[in-house]
Amino acid sequence: MRHGKKINHLGRTAPHRKAMLSNMACSLIEHKRINTTVAKAKALRVYVEPILTKAKEDTTHNRRIVFSYLQSKEAVTELFRTVAPKIAERNGGYTRIIKTGFRPGDAADTALIELVDFNDIYNPNEEEKKTTRRSRRSTAKKETAPVAETSEAKVEETPAAETSTEEKTEE
Repeated sequence: MRHGKKINHLGRTAPHRKAMLSNMACSLIEHKRINTTVAKAKALRVYVEPILTKAKEDTTHNRRIVFSYLQSKEAVTELFRTVAPKIAERNGGYTRIIKTGFRPGDAADTALIELVDFNDIYNPNEEEKKTTRRSRRSTAKKETAPVAETSEAKVEETPAAETSTEEKTEE
């Protein structure tokens, strides 16, 4: 039975567990995602989310509190400079745990824990960014419009012909 068992001790003593979670939190903040076991990822989520909430308000007091947990100046500056502005409008749920299978050596259940706002591939709340294609052809059309209209069909078919025709028109 697990009555009254609030945290997973992860088979470690209290100082070892505290140091391990602190190091994992620093790695998560610096690299934005880390691979670990599912049990450690769940324990890390409970450890790091209050720290991320503290980082949303940049005060000296909050920096000192966060430093007492992380013990790394580099991680604290990274947290307050890059991570905090991205998570400022989020009300919680800063991390995501994705199960990745089993570790070959001991068949431990592994997971990827990442900061939600730093995943560029899958971020459903992020707006679509407008991309503008800038190519040499588009500038050539604006500069020499009559010449580009006559050879437009040839230019679209072969990119190699595109550069050679432009060089000829410039000469």
